[in-house]
Amino acid sequence: MTTLPASTNKKLGLVIDLDICVGCHACAVNCKEWNSGGHAAPLTDMVPYGPKPIGVWFNRIHTYEVGANENEPSRTVHFPKSCLHCEDAACVTVCPTGASFKRVEDGIVLVHEDKCIGCKLCSWACPYGAREYDAEEGVMKKCTLCIDRIYNENMEEVDRVPACVSTCPAGARHYGDLGDPNSAVSKLVVERTGFDLMAEMGYKPTNKYLPPRPRRNTAEKSDMPAELPVTPGTENPILRWIDKALTR
Repeated sequence: MTTLPASTNKKLGLVIDLDICVGCHACAVNCKEWNSGGHAAPLTDMVPYGPKPIGVWFNRIHTYEVGANENEPSRTVHFPKSCLHCEDAACVTVCPTGASFKRVEDGIVLVHEDKCIGCKLCSWACPYGAREYDAEEGVMKKCTLCIDRIYNENMEEVDRVPACVSTCPAGARHYGDLGDPNSAVSKLVVERTGFDLMAEMGYKPTNKYLPPRPRRNTAEKSDMPAELPVTPGTENPILRWIDKALTR
């Protein structure tokens, strides 16, 4: 079995803000586009069209309806999920060939595809379902944190971030060194009380999530009147209907 490094020089990873993620899937699409021609290529689509498409995606977005409670109304939460590059990565220690490994220099978990025998042990060991089996290639694939972008000196420094981070229209994804307490991402985690996904499992994921902020209870009294007074001369029924529709 493969061993993990005792420590890593950095802990590169993502911080995902669940409060402002809109579930647009731009991160997943840009991840697919970049990695289809990058380090992990190809990202095969076995059944790309139809009611049950099958293919390799490193980033998947799950959407949940969170029930209301006494403090706030119900809400929709979009939950992006990819490899979390765990410190205690079971997907690495279970690998019988050394194909799955964790880098000492930055903590990124990768797969040597030329060593992978497609046994799927790593996918069974991962509690997050972050491994993707490419049936056509016969190997396991996963998020590389866009290793071919973040170290690419031919790109402008501002662009040396994972593809999912570069494309997020809401700014819900952040990238940096979570092993450095003075980094922007580490400070953001402290400020927003970021959390580990399924921390009780003990895998110590590098990636962190920022919880949704509390929403204002719409049932509370407001200083705004229920309906704005009708200005004399605007009693037209069509205008009243439009006014009601826009103020709902």
